[in-house]
Amino acid sequence: MRIYVVDSFTETPFSGNPAGVVLLDAPASETWMRSVAAEMKHAETAFVVLDGTEPKPLRWFTPTTEVDLCGHATLATAHVLGGDQRFSTRSGELICTDAGDGWIGLDFPASAPTPADGPADLAAALPGTTVRAVLSTSDDLLVRVGSAAEVRALEPDLERIGAWARRGVIVTAEGDRDGVDFVSRFFAPASGIPEDPVTGSAHCKLAPYWAAELGRAGAELVGEQASARGGFVRATPNGDRVGLRGRAVTVLEGDLRV
Repeated sequence: MRIYVVDSFTETPFSGNPAGVVLLDAPASETWMRSVAAEMKHAETAFVVLDGTEPKPLRWFTPTTEVDLCGHATLATAHVLGGDQRFSTRSGELICTDAGDGWIGLDFPASAPTPADGPADLAAALPGTTVRAVLSTSDDLLVRVGSAAEVRALEPDLERIGAWARRGVIVTAEGDRDGVDFVSRFFAPASGIPEDPVTGSAHCKLAPYWAAELGRAGAELVGEQASARGGFVRATPNGDRVGLRGRAVTVLEGDLRV
């Protein structure tokens, strides 16, 4: 079967967020998919079934667990398959649209964050930051800090974060340069991902939050994920949905022999 490595939310190889994409002729066992994802060691590996079923069944695995929603691996899968695509997933039907000039549009469920109390050791887990707000999403914490510079310089305590009963934590601040509305980083050590380079699902939470904060309801926002690899996500909140746009580039294609 064919297997790919695709860098998502970028047009430059070896930047953005790498994802594995496996094309299946028939559904595979969960144990086998977990083993492949662990072998790939990317934040997520996508498994899509091409047996004529529409929408196409699509699942995502980190090196340690299955996840409910993954933006960059969905973008990678749509990039590999080309054209408009519809996928059946644990988060419902996801529609990917060929937006031209290498851009792919993703229609994802929104998850607007709500104010919450942070863990008692939040400040210790995020040293050097000034916490401005703590919010809860369906599976993550979203923490707004004092500046984009704090986000970029952050060296979090991953052991503390991994002990929280959350998929991960999104750390964010208003953008610090022209053309960027907000910056973020995403840490998910409990899911086997110390830091995710560019996280589409996090932008399903960031977009509605920053649209409200910036008075930009219904407008396209540009988010920069300030990881070492870095990447940009264009996000438009629309009620209970979020439209994401990104580019992708294939860096590896081969045959999976087991």
